[in-house]
Amino acid sequence: MRLTSIRLGDYIERSTENNRELRYGSEYIVGVNSQGVFSEPKGNTDDIDLAPYKIVNNGAFVYTPTRINLGSIAYRTQGLCLVSHLYIVFYLSTEGKKIIDPIWLYMYLRRREFGREVDFRLFGSARPEFSFSDISEIVIPLPDIEIQRKYIKIYNAMLANQQCYENGLEDLKLVCDANIDNSRKRFKVMNLGNYIELINKTNDDLLYGEEDVMGMTITKEVIPTKANVNGVNLSKYIVVAPGEFIYNPRTHGKKIGLGYNNTDNSFIISWNNIAFKIKEQKKNEILSEYLFLYFKRNEWDREACFHSWGSSTEVFTWESLCDMRIPIPDIIFQQEIVNIYKAYDMRKIINEKLKIQIKEIYSILIKGSIDEAREA
Repeated sequence: MRLTSIRLGDYIERSTENNRELRYGSEYIVGVNSQGVFSEPKGNTDDIDLAPYKIVNNGAFVYTPTRINLGSIAYRTQGLCLVSHLYIVFYLSTEGKKIIDPIWLYMYLRRREFGREVDFRLFGSARPEFSFSDISEIVIPLPDIEIQRKYIKIYNAMLANQQCYENGLEDLKLVCDANIDNSRKRFKVMNLGNYIELINKTNDDLLYGEEDVMGMTITKEVIPTKANVNGVNLSKYIVVAPGEFIYNPRTHGKKIGLGYNNTDNSFIISWNNIAFKIKEQKKNEILSEYLFLYFKRNEWDREACFHSWGSSTEVFTWESLCDMRIPIPDIIFQQEIVNIYKAYDMRKIINEKLKIQIKEIYSILIKGSIDEAREA
């Protein structure tokens, strides 16, 4: 029989090694997201006490005890890093390495079925955390390590294909950004105010309701508002038509909340935001889609924040936006960049679908390895 059942806790060891000697700085900090990968921290890491942060080396499993059921567990292969003291870190023991391939275990713990098992174990518990003791009690049907590695090869092949696709995706974005960055050296530079104008159309007739209220993010996306607009008078809200722009004049951590209506439908935004569009007589000189790509760059955020004013709250005024000088390439060049970016967006969607397929394949590969071992 090439299938055995093991208690995971007999083959793993917890690590609580921390950064108490402050040997590593904030540049080492990472988090674990629900995609099962390590990611850059979203918050400000300046002035953080790094002493309690846990040290993670290659071969470590790291998970969020309150979100492991959602897939927030990762396996470290990219070198040393630091994670919050709230994370749980463990390694395969010497005996564990003899019978368990870490990638197989990673796939096992990333399955939806495992997430449901975590939910079942925590159901009714006053402690909504899946501790190291909890994960140690998990009993796993374990195939022979050679069978494990057979199915890992399939997983690695799919992962390599997705990563190759993703690398090509980033090359496309690099082409867009590099061409836009270099346009200042190649084309005339003009005041943006010559090309844009404010939008003052309001929702006086209440044609648009609560479901049409939108906001924008610092990543330059338009999203349904997070504010509670139940019972709010929407008549003063600004109507934003397709091809028009919105932004929040208050800066957020060196970023500007901005969005572009790239849909076929109008929506409304709160009156304390600013909406604008390209002047009708200037549409033959600058494409709205190209201008939006210019705004999406990190360099534009830095420049806009530099021109913001205020003490406790910095504000990037409409006048400051109009005073900014930007390069205006010829319309053919603009359209070429827009076309490249559309291809990038399309490939990005495909790449996300590939990632979902890889996540779904975990269950199939684990089941296949267990079934093969059972039949051996």
